[in-house]
Amino acid sequence: MNKPTNYLAACLLAAVTVAAIASPGAHGPNGEHLDAQASGSAGALARLPDGSVNVPKLAQRRMAIRTLMAQQGEYPHTVELNGRAGMDPNSGGRVQAPFSGSIEPGPNGLPVAGQQVRKGQVLARLRPVASAIERGNQAAQLAELNANRGLLERRVRRLESLEGVVPAKEVDAARAELAGTIGRQRAVAASIGGAEPIVAPATGVIASASVRNGQIVESRDVLFEIVDPRRLLVEATSTDVTLAGRIGSASLVQAPDVALTLLGGAIALRDGALPLNFRATGKDLALAVGQPVTVLVKLNTTVKGIALPAEALARNPANETVVWIKSGAQRFIALPVEASALDGRTVVVTKGLTADNRVVVSGAALINQIR
Repeated sequence: MNKPTNYLAACLLAAVTVAAIASPGAHGPNGEHLDAQASGSAGALARLPDGSVNVPKLAQRRMAIRTLMAQQGEYPHTVELNGRAGMDPNSGGRVQAPFSGSIEPGPNGLPVAGQQVRKGQVLARLRPVASAIERGNQAAQLAELNANRGLLERRVRRLESLEGVVPAKEVDAARAELAGTIGRQRAVAASIGGAEPIVAPATGVIASASVRNGQIVESRDVLFEIVDPRRLLVEATSTDVTLAGRIGSASLVQAPDVALTLLGGAIALRDGALPLNFRATGKDLALAVGQPVTVLVKLNTTVKGIALPAEALARNPANETVVWIKSGAQRFIALPVEASALDGRTVVVTKGLTADNRVVVSGAALINQIR
């Protein structure tokens, strides 16, 4: 008699345990109750036959599982655009070689990437170089100018000694001719042996430096690029030519704290897309020139959905986007959903999830790994 009684008690205990695991309350996108009983061990981490997961209370605390009651609302429609960070042309600058020459250090040496510079600071010196024939012609011209200067100086002294006898206009003409010869002599001498200072066109940080001591550069070669790290631009591209007129605000996925202000959209397509320019502002931009970024654009239109932290999303074995909902004290169920980014930290679920479900917002990735 004891054996049937014990068996009946064991069956009742198992039924209560399974009911606790798969307690009703969670429901799918069509309103169906996700209360189907699942077999499995209630005392250990396990993936149950129906695809749900059993997570004991102690394991939930270790995994820092946190849930949130889903609430539906209206949120701005968002669009993701590919972009690239760049320097503000009004605050940075590019230093190019004005002529062919040899690089020499400035008074403080050659600057390196990351170094702070001031507007007007001498970055380097450029000593002109020329072929043997050009150098010979310049040397001959300089010798001729030196000789002419000596003759003109003696002539001016002679005319000045005859002042009062010789007309004043002749003295003035001789002085003017001497001044012109001196100017040409200095210019030719500088082109032969002088060095032209290369100065910074703006205050900022050296973004790139491609010069070495003694390096020979050609005219228009880029020597330095200077960027103001506090003033950067982001250029994004879109195939929708009407997008610029519907933008409410924008942000970056890589730097959610950086605010973007729309400067305008181009009216000419480039490679089949329309460029959109934004000014990046913030205490710490933490962006590099040329860095690829993702721009989240909030439009003036709205969409109905459920806002969740981005970490609430996971991927199932079929590579579908899912969220995990809590259907009982220890049971979690994965629901395939459709979601779009609202900002760098939040997403909006538009399909697959209804309100009043308790959604896992912290630790979803750990639950998703249970097998």
